[in-house]
Amino acid sequence: MLLLNFSEFGFECGTDESGRGCLAGPVTAAAVILPKHFKNKLLNDSKQLSEKNREALKPIIETKAITFGVAQVFQKEIDKINILNASILAMHKAIDKLTTIPDFIIVDGNRFKPYKNIPFETIIKGDGKFMSIAAASILAKTYRDDYMCKIHKEFPMYNWKQNKGYPTKEHRVAIAKYGITKYHRKSFRLIPEQLKLEL
Repeated sequence: MLLLNFSEFGFECGTDESGRGCLAGPVTAAAVILPKHFKNKLLNDSKQLSEKNREALKPIIETKAITFGVAQVFQKEIDKINILNASILAMHKAIDKLTTIPDFIIVDGNRFKPYKNIPFETIIKGDGKFMSIAAASILAKTYRDDYMCKIHKEFPMYNWKQNKGYPTKEHRVAIAKYGITKYHRKSFRLIPEQLKLEL
């Protein structure tokens, strides 16, 4: 059972990111403040849900949340500042978009940087423990997946529609065959050594 709140504060915001381990595309983050008596039986960590359930939950979260924000940090910036900093930056940008300033922030994972003197807590596997983080994980994932499906049309040979930019064998074979695109993260190890030897 997911808990609604971690703190005693009135406006507690949950934040999470998607796409940290990908070879291509942005890292996407969302921030969500849920109302006091929010309930939803389906709501869970986005990784535990089918695509169909994530898509079903997205409009419910957007309609029922007091406020939400979604932000992306793209590959050039990821290459410049590294993926951890880019993930935290995306979360900060998502919180920037909230129309209500949170009193407290709960973050999925164990790394975060202070945001405007607002107290925060990092929670490992928080997306499986607290509703607002789970809701943020769903928005981050669905918005990022939509973006990857859109850029898939430009470069269909990498099959981003299916792998969403993650390092699947098929994605790595396509990189070895076709090279990289403007959407690939150049600072990541894009193909393992054994693939290079086979060329």
